[in-house]
Amino acid sequence: MARNGNRNSRLVYSTEHGRTCPACNQKLDRCTCRKKKAPPAGDGIVRIGRSTKGRKGKGVTVITGIPVDDGGLKQVAKTLKQKCGSGGTVKAGCIEIQGDHRDVLTAELQAMGYTVRRSGG
Repeated sequence: MARNGNRNSRLVYSTEHGRTCPACNQKLDRCTCRKKKAPPAGDGIVRIGRSTKGRKGKGVTVITGIPVDDGGLKQVAKTLKQKCGSGGTVKAGCIEIQGDHRDVLTAELQAMGYTVRRSGG
């Protein structure tokens, strides 16, 4: 946010501060928006379940607990979607794969070196 509180106004050029981050207008060495975030801490177990909630009865396979950052989670999701031959997404630290692919995903995640448990019914 800009110094005067207006979102549409930002510092364009200044010799006073040197190079600044375009997102937070802080000096590059003080920038908080570009710092790496630690992967979410969990119990080290990847859980695979099936969910139909809020999808009009359509089932998706939900994978939670993978201890990687957002970029790594998208890469893992891409690999798993290709293995299953279906679509999916990453939402709030969870991977959702369209359809019921729990058996295939369990084997693939174990091959990647994760401890995997099936959750739900």
